[in-house]
Amino acid sequence: MFIPRFLTQRLPTSAERRLVLITGARQTGKTTLAQHAYPDLNYISLDEVEARLRLHDLPARAWAQSVGASILDEAQKEPDLFEKLKFAYDRGDIDFSVLLGSSQILMLKRIRETLAGRVFVFELWPLLLAELIAEDELSPPLFDLLLTETGTADELLTPQPAVLLGDAAFETAKWLDYALKWGGMPGLLAIRESERRDWLRSYALTYLERDLSDLTQLHDIVPFRRFQRLAALRSGQLLTYADLARDAGVSPGTAKNYLHYLALSYQTFLLPPFFSNRTKRLVKSSKLYWIDVGLWREQTGMWGGVSGALLETFVVAECYKWVKTMRPSADLTFYRTHGGAEVDLVVTTEQGVWGIEVKTSRQISRSQTRSLRGFAEQMGQKWRGGLVIYLGEILQRIDQNIWAVPVARLFG
Repeated sequence: MFIPRFLTQRLPTSAERRLVLITGARQTGKTTLAQHAYPDLNYISLDEVEARLRLHDLPARAWAQSVGASILDEAQKEPDLFEKLKFAYDRGDIDFSVLLGSSQILMLKRIRETLAGRVFVFELWPLLLAELIAEDELSPPLFDLLLTETGTADELLTPQPAVLLGDAAFETAKWLDYALKWGGMPGLLAIRESERRDWLRSYALTYLERDLSDLTQLHDIVPFRRFQRLAALRSGQLLTYADLARDAGVSPGTAKNYLHYLALSYQTFLLPPFFSNRTKRLVKSSKLYWIDVGLWREQTGMWGGVSGALLETFVVAECYKWVKTMRPSADLTFYRTHGGAEVDLVVTTEQGVWGIEVKTSRQISRSQTRSLRGFAEQMGQKWRGGLVIYLGEILQRIDQNIWAVPVARLFG
């Protein structure tokens, strides 16, 4: 089952002179994507011992003839191949190859040492809602309009239909329900619903066994598993290493290392605070988020309903995945003052600043936009608009350049 991915639109063709690295968490579809994007390339999996031994013993001068332009999966399994690939590429014996790998720290460290200035790095994340909804042809979500078009919220959203109708409404609602329950790991789509929790549990164990062994040597996995669960329970909250370390029973230094491992293996990310010279009293701590809500549910055991923490994690992670995939120049932060004013997500582009709040409500009133209105005053001419992302079905204007936007409309 092939699912179209937006990242394909950014990948170079095999006719260009490029070395390409596609990295990301395990089971996000890197192999499928690469084989679909480059059907003319030879595929070699370095998970196979025989393949590793063959490339290990292969002289660098024989690389072009024996390997050629290829997809090299799990490339971090045989680090010596980078030198041989560099040799063949620099001599002009090959013009194109694709490296795949999920162990970010090993991959990027080796690449910095041997392929610096030669390799183009792309990251593949769990499925976006727009990818789940798409059948054959991908359409960018409404969120992309905010990043690419010039105009205020009123100018960009007024032409949009207030509600979706017919099949579009049904499909969008169906896949939103799925994404909020199971997340975006592609492997879940091919199995029965009754098997999905087991798949996620097995994934978490495999992650501990494989990715962590690539990143570090943990003599005792139990403290890390306890830390991982406590970190998941804090998704969407300000990160305080001392508190997290205390609750997990580890030192603050160990807590920083553990969180670093989670980020390097594409399980979590940190959202930095917004900074402006206009506002002095802003918090300086980052917020922690889980990338995939299916894995978040597995870690926390919270399988019922859609909580505020889950919805905020989903919305911020969808924005993060889209920006990282398609619009890397956009900047994502959050706004919070010591006085308690807060905006969940701030999106800064060349055109200006957007504020996004996340609510589990089915209806939105003007009183729920107080933080956005205050933030708009702070931003002045930079302000483009505020969005309240909610669980209702109507796209509607609440105030000047402040709109209530259904979750499914923003990302579908």
